[in-house]
Amino acid sequence: MAQEITQSTLLGIVDPSPSRVFHTEGITKIYRTGAVEVQALRGVNVELFSGEFTVLLGASGSGKSTLLNILGGLDHASGGRAWFRDQELTLMTDRGLTRYRRDHVGFVFQFYNLVPSLTARENVALVTEIAAEPMPPEEALERVGLGHRMDHFPAEMSGGEQQRVAIARAIAKRPEVLLCDEPTGALDSKTGVQVLEALEKINAELGTSTIVITHNAGIQAMAHRVIRFADGNIADVTVNDTRINPSEIEW
Repeated sequence: MAQEITQSTLLGIVDPSPSRVFHTEGITKIYRTGAVEVQALRGVNVELFSGEFTVLLGASGSGKSTLLNILGGLDHASGGRAWFRDQELTLMTDRGLTRYRRDHVGFVFQFYNLVPSLTARENVALVTEIAAEPMPPEEALERVGLGHRMDHFPAEMSGGEQQRVAIARAIAKRPEVLLCDEPTGALDSKTGVQVLEALEKINAELGTSTIVITHNAGIQAMAHRVIRFADGNIADVTVNDTRINPSEIEW
C-alpha cells in the first residue's frame, strides 16, 4: 500500500519524526545556449528526510538529475533556496561547496569512474586519504560484498562488481547522504539487483540517507519515499507503507 501526497502538502506531514536532511524553496534552474533557454527546474519545493531511501522517477529532461546536482553541490540554482540541514547551499561559495561535498556527500553515477590501473582497494583508498574519519577500504568493500575482490583491477571485474566498488568508494568517507544517479542504468537485471542490495544494506546498516534516480519504475517499490518529476517540477510524492526486497523487483 502507498499513500499519495500532492506537492502542495509537501512531505513532512506523513511522519513528523524524521529530521530533514534537505529541503528547498522555489528552486529554479535555467540553462542557456545562445538564444536557446531551457528551464530545467520550475520552482521546486521538496523535503527529504534523514535515513530514508528515496527514489526519484521521471522521464529524461524532467529535472531530477538537475535537482540532485544542486543538492550535491555540483551545480548552482538559478533561483530559490536549498538547504542541507541548517546550511543554506544556495549561499555557499564554490570553496564552501567543495568542503560540503568532501565532508557530507557520497556520489554514485551510472558509469563507475574507477581508475583502471588501481585495484578495488586502491580505488577506495583514494577517498579515505582525504576524509576526516574514513572507513578502512577493506571494511567498505566488505560491506558491498567484495571482500574477496579487493586486489582485483577493474578490468578483472564485472560491471556490477565495478559499480559496487564505486559504492564502497562513496561510503568509505562515511557520508551523511549518498546520491545515486542511475546506478543500475548500465547493468542487466541480475547485477542491477546486486547493486540495489548493496545500496539498501548501506541505508539500513549505516543509516545513510540515500537518494536514487532511476528510469526503472520497479525500483520505487523498495523505497521509503518516491518522488515523480515531470516538466521541471514534482508531479507527486508517494510514501510506501510496505517495501519489497531488491530481489523481488520486476525489471
